[in-house]
Amino acid sequence: MIHEGNPFAPTEDDPFRRFRGRLAAPVTIITSGDDAKRTGLTVSSLFLVEGDPSLIHAVVGPNSDLFDVVAESGRFLVHICKEGQNSAADVFAGLRPSPGGLFKSVEWEQTDWGPALDAMPNRAFCSLVSVDETAWSGVLVGQVDRFEIAELSSPLVHYRGSYRSLD
Repeated sequence: MIHEGNPFAPTEDDPFRRFRGRLAAPVTIITSGDDAKRTGLTVSSLFLVEGDPSLIHAVVGPNSDLFDVVAESGRFLVHICKEGQNSAADVFAGLRPSPGGLFKSVEWEQTDWGPALDAMPNRAFCSLVSVDETAWSGVLVGQVDRFEIAELSSPLVHYRGSYRSLD
């Protein structure tokens, strides 16, 4: 679904969105699914909890394809976007068209956790611990099964309605 405008842009009449817009947030793409059904979504509302096991909590729309596919498959990947990957982030956010589907615009390979995006080598492979709906959001909690870490000098962040780099 392509949105008319930026669904994350702060508005003057919504203090919650104005406050959230003042917080710099990471830009990630979460993917899940298999050959029968795969999807992905750009997600900035997430946090990591260090421990044994380590956990990732991701806040997504409860009506999103990602919410349903993760609940069905029980697994997902979290990819960290870097500077210059704005287009991919927009595609997976539903802000930019991708004729042929989400995965036509990127190179990827199928894993047991879902599609791994080749251009985003910093990723966490997660098994679903819980899925819940709270307020207007869905919360996916995943146990990190493994990390893949590569050099990342300039991650992409979202701040006040637009993408930024840390440089």
